[in-house]
Amino acid sequence: MYKQVSYLWDDAKAAALAGNEVDLFIYRSNILGADLRITNYGGGNTSVKLQDKDPLTGSETEVMWIKGSGGDIGTLKKSGCAALYVDRLRSLTNVYRGLAHEDEMVELFNHCIFDLSSKAPSIDTPLHGFLPFKHIDHLHPDAAIAIAASKDGEQITKELFGGLIGWVGWQRPGFDLGLQLKACLDEAASRGVQLRGIMLGSHGLFTWGDTSYECYVNTLEVIEKCAEFIESKTSTVFGGARMTSFSPEERLAKAAALAPVLRGFCSSHVQMVGHFSDDERVLQFINSNDLDRLAPLGTSCPDHFLRTKISPLVLGTDVSVEALTPLFEEYRQMYAAYYEGCKHENSPAMRDPNPVVILYPGVGMFTFAKDKQTARVAAEFYTNAINVMRGAEAISSYTSLPRQEAFDIEYWLLEEAKLQRMPKPKALSGRVAFVTGSGGGIGKAIAKKMAQEGACVILNDVNAERLAEAKAEFIGLFGKDVVSTVIADVTNQESIEAAMKQACLDFGGVDLIVNNAGISISKGILEHTQGDWDKLYDILVKGQYLVSQAAIAVMRKQGLGGDIVNIVSKNAFVAGPNNVGYGSAKAAQAHMTRLLAAELGPDHIRVNTVNPDAVIADSNIWAGGWAEGRAKAYGITVAELPAYYAKRTLLNESILPDDIANACFAFVGGLLNKSTGNALNVDGGVAAGFLR
Repeated sequence: MYKQVSYLWDDAKAAALAGNEVDLFIYRSNILGADLRITNYGGGNTSVKLQDKDPLTGSETEVMWIKGSGGDIGTLKKSGCAALYVDRLRSLTNVYRGLAHEDEMVELFNHCIFDLSSKAPSIDTPLHGFLPFKHIDHLHPDAAIAIAASKDGEQITKELFGGLIGWVGWQRPGFDLGLQLKACLDEAASRGVQLRGIMLGSHGLFTWGDTSYECYVNTLEVIEKCAEFIESKTSTVFGGARMTSFSPEERLAKAAALAPVLRGFCSSHVQMVGHFSDDERVLQFINSNDLDRLAPLGTSCPDHFLRTKISPLVLGTDVSVEALTPLFEEYRQMYAAYYEGCKHENSPAMRDPNPVVILYPGVGMFTFAKDKQTARVAAEFYTNAINVMRGAEAISSYTSLPRQEAFDIEYWLLEEAKLQRMPKPKALSGRVAFVTGSGGGIGKAIAKKMAQEGACVILNDVNAERLAEAKAEFIGLFGKDVVSTVIADVTNQESIEAAMKQACLDFGGVDLIVNNAGISISKGILEHTQGDWDKLYDILVKGQYLVSQAAIAVMRKQGLGGDIVNIVSKNAFVAGPNNVGYGSAKAAQAHMTRLLAAELGPDHIRVNTVNPDAVIADSNIWAGGWAEGRAKAYGITVAELPAYYAKRTLLNESILPDDIANACFAFVGGLLNKSTGNALNVDGGVAAGFLR
């Protein structure tokens, strides 16, 4: 039925919602938002008008439910909507003072609230309120924006839809734009034309219907027709190819090598997290003859622009630090000149002048933002912008927002107020943590603490099943953007380097290393085999060495400092029976901390040790006969071990994985930034383990 969009309406699901117009509107919103060809993440808004009982008068009144500020239609719930009295909203025309006073109208929307549980109404609220239709979709489909952002967009719209889609030229969203939409509708009606939608120049599309289903189908049909028209006109894309892409393997290798360097440059003001895409649409654009002409123009749709900045940074063939330094400096100077040339007396201070989008011809696109989700969404938005440019160039020529209009969007006082209302970043926001052996036990607890405090985490383990379970748990707790997983054998250099490569591709680099992977073998000296010895030293000592080595190489590329925390043990310096291999390996780990701390100080890479003791709950250390070995050494049963370990501590406390996680956070959370080469015992107080 449709080739350019996805038809997702399920009659059975809709029938189950029959009679509940709000639920049907949310259902329509969700299936529209599920197709990124229809609208981008967080972009656009949907609404429904219905009759409801006024709780103040008991009489029927018209109420509009609409997506609230900052939401996403694809994931919209009732709690993310605003419900307003339509008559009150429309009555605001009586106090509207004109374009120069647009912003003051937003606060007045709160006086129109019907449902006291409403989300804050968005700036687009009057755009829906002044149109008389029951169901309305305002979306940002690439195909429609391609027409809206083309030089001949108005004429193309008129001819393509036979005058049934109106046109309103570019204007910043707000109260007046709502009046412009109503005027466009009324003007058409005066000519006896009933519009089925309105195209907003450089911005997006409005469509409507009497029922949720009619609105949905109308929306799909209009987008489908736009897309089909563009495809029929597309021959040579972006002026043809100037170069060919590297192979997929080469692209990933080059991207992984460069990502930490770019992350370092982009983090000169605020520490950023990265995202990489070598989507075929991206490659087609960045390898084209028209790249140099189109890239500096920037985007058209306000939503695209807000996420991707005034323009991307395009790299050359030389990506050495020496070549990149002047490129970034030039970009920052360009951005500063843009700010100075467009600012108003009351404009907020200039924000971070570093690029969000970086294009590497032949390889792909990097995006950097304060968190992974924002970086990923920025990539999606710029891919949308590429689609728009491709379509506009096929049917006419692409036009971007004028610089002043772009500035007035980026530095809009309402947008600034929204930024100021955002919660304070968590302690580890913008940082990436790599915790070895994090499929379960202590490692998983540490990774979970890092994620809770705002970090992105790379879970890794040799046990694929445990790793998959941990990933599912983390996605459920923190969302898909926070976690990445990779099988990693800490004894194998290639495996570790591949894991670090994955960290660079997924997040742009790494900042926090926790060497936690380990095993334990408790035997008397004559029972202790060479195989036991080699296994302990391979995993505990060599593993810590290999992981630290690979991570340091990445950290130095970034130039952002970092943290290495080694999970060692009280046994590193307390002699006990039947423990020669494990204890001596732990001692080697502890001294490696001090050696690396001495070497890495100039890089601002802090290296510290956490010394647990007797972490029994959910810990793999007790597998493989360790519990039996320690019980034998102390002349007790395995069942008596937990109580034995607790009673021998000064605090008479059992040690849990969360206790170790908290100790790691203490080193990396910001309060101990001037501490390196230190050790923190988490053992409940074992006098023999006191550091001397």
